[in-house]
Amino acid sequence: MSVISLRNLTRDFKTARAVDGLSLDIQAGELFGLVGPDGAGKTTTLRLLAGLLDITGGEARVLDYDLKSQAEAVKKHIGYMAQRFSLYSELSVDENLAFFAEIYDVPREARPERTAHLLEFAGLTEFRERRAGQLSGGMQKKLALACTLIHQPEILLLDEPTTGVDPIARREFWNILTDLHLGGATIVVSTPYMDEADRCSRVGLMYAGKLAACAPPREIRRGLGAEVIELHPTDWQAARNLVASLEGVREVQTYGEALHILVEAGAGAKRLKEVERALKKHKLAYRSIRLAPPSMEEVFISTIRELREREEAHVP
Repeated sequence: MSVISLRNLTRDFKTARAVDGLSLDIQAGELFGLVGPDGAGKTTTLRLLAGLLDITGGEARVLDYDLKSQAEAVKKHIGYMAQRFSLYSELSVDENLAFFAEIYDVPREARPERTAHLLEFAGLTEFRERRAGQLSGGMQKKLALACTLIHQPEILLLDEPTTGVDPIARREFWNILTDLHLGGATIVVSTPYMDEADRCSRVGLMYAGKLAACAPPREIRRGLGAEVIELHPTDWQAARNLVASLEGVREVQTYGEALHILVEAGAGAKRLKEVERALKKHKLAYRSIRLAPPSMEEVFISTIRELREREEAHVP
């Protein structure tokens, strides 16, 4: 059952179109990831779903509420966590939760039990008296999520919730999201991290306000239509220039000291041998070379590059 249904959804800001004819269905209990470059329309889409922005055109329904005419009614069913969630730094963890419980009209008799559960769930019980401003970045994110959950929303909308926190805190936060997802929550999360996109049920890749791809992560990786050769050369620049000129090489992406060479699907083993021969011929040493499975990041970079090239080709 679709709990979010969008048909040709559009949102304009003066001279710019942030969301451009977006059509999408999200099912109950789904963990849906929105990815895309800055300016792709991810934040605007989430703000539209949360009823915080007016719709310019098209249709949007959330839990069978029409967002054009019932935006206020849907808000009590939604938990929206912005990139910069407004915690009150001078208030304690407990006081922040009490404040948001008041805003969301949580029944007073239900507040103690919900607060205790969320503190334990987020690993914040021993910090309940600490001021929010004195928490680490990761703890602040978990407190923000707990505040978002205090009214037990049916749908969670999270806008890049782990941006700016360390990898350990990011993993802890996603462990909490996974538990919520396994418990049946419907979650829509935007993220700049491709490893997080890999943890979603489905991923929507946005570009210029449109949906460029939408499928489970495994299908999106298969949609790359290429195989990947991972090369660790000694002379990175010379090796990159050489392999980029070889026949059958679609693209070369850089990952630290490694080069990821995209070649046509089904020709990976053949192209790997050709790359090895070319490196030896030009006396370019390398530490390792192998076929590697395509990652979400490679698909993302390749797709965005292709879309930009196509866009530039149509510029007069």
